[in-house]
Amino acid sequence: MADIDLSSLTLDELKKLQKDVNKAVETYEDRRKQEARSAAEAVAREMGFSLSELTHGSGKKGKTKTPNPPKYRHPENPSLTWSGRGRQPAWIKEALENGTSLDEFLIEPRS
Repeated sequence: MADIDLSSLTLDELKKLQKDVNKAVETYEDRRKQEARSAAEAVAREMGFSLSELTHGSGKKGKTKTPNPPKYRHPENPSLTWSGRGRQPAWIKEALENGTSLDEFLIEPRS
């Protein structure tokens, strides 16, 4: 690093130097990230890819989740259903505690 004779600088020059140093400190991490990004892009290009292909996939969309169909239905309120996955609804828990079999709530397969 170059030695700067601070005693030979004017007040305006010192203030400008201070401003430049503060800005360099504030933007240091951003500059390092840009250097890393540039290096990664260069390596990706060497291997025949773009960096976005490697970081964001090849443009193919992932599988979209479809909700599981209901497997169990409340006998008195048919709008209450449960797929059999995840937390048991309160009405299922209560019935099981009272000795009712889970099979009694099964939705018959449609023919």
